[in-house]
Amino acid sequence: MTITQLEYIIALDTYRHFSTAAQRCFVTQPTLSMQIQKLEEELGTKLFDRSKQPVIPTETGEEVIQQARVIVHKVKMMHQLIKDKQGVLQGELRIGIIPTLAPYLLPMFLQPFLAKYPDIKIWVKEMTTDILVEKLKAGKIDAGLLVTPLQENAIKEYPLFYEELVAYVSKSNAAFKKTYVLADDIDLKELWLLEEGHCFRSQIINLCELKKQSKDHSRFEYEAGSVETLRKMVEKNNGITILPEMATLDFTSKQLNMVRHFKAPVPVREVSLVTHRDYVKKKLVDVLKAEIIASIPAKIMLNKNKNLVKT
Repeated sequence: MTITQLEYIIALDTYRHFSTAAQRCFVTQPTLSMQIQKLEEELGTKLFDRSKQPVIPTETGEEVIQQARVIVHKVKMMHQLIKDKQGVLQGELRIGIIPTLAPYLLPMFLQPFLAKYPDIKIWVKEMTTDILVEKLKAGKIDAGLLVTPLQENAIKEYPLFYEELVAYVSKSNAAFKKTYVLADDIDLKELWLLEEGHCFRSQIINLCELKKQSKDHSRFEYEAGSVETLRKMVEKNNGITILPEMATLDFTSKQLNMVRHFKAPVPVREVSLVTHRDYVKKKLVDVLKAEIIASIPAKIMLNKNKNLVKT
């Protein structure tokens, strides 16, 4: 039994396809298949049911793969420990980021980080909070950028900054005439929301206490897939929505005229870097955290968590 063989069965379990698993392991499909077969022969049991598509682990295979993940994780920890002691900053960081952060936060820190640390490769994928947490627990990503608190015992949270939530109001909406708005000023009939699955949707619902209101009087319901869609719906179709502060940083003067801040204490969301509690790449994550904080506008870094909106 070798560490390489254990990595192969983990890859096949992850991707459930021999060709994809081989590509991810940078070997040919026959090589991966042969090594997994050798491991099965050594253990005296089948680890995968090859008659199913996609390939799935057998009952025994699931238990073996679970142990393989623990073993490979420990081996990686040893290698990373040596690199950390030697001051080596190289390797790969797999990062998940929620869609309401990605378009605004990534452009701020990504290029400066890659230029400063040329030996670190970053893999980034957008995903909802639930999927991100699931992948962190499974060891499929190294870190996540999302809104906290999560209240997950297996996840460590490192708050980065607090982002103000603002109202984005069309001229036809009653709130447009106000200098500052209250949650009570938001009319449910004219509010644009993100679709289910986004934590930002939950925050808006909690902020506006929408659960206490009825949707029966709404003639049209539309749930957007992105913050940018919400913005455009207000601009083209009137109404009101809630935006994260960073979405407004490149607004034109006309767009800024449609922004209304909430009356103090202003609602904010906590943006954090999260990892699994047993994560390996501590040095790489530390420099990532520092680079992100250095890239955030000073005004946002001054925000306090006095009125944190629950997810």
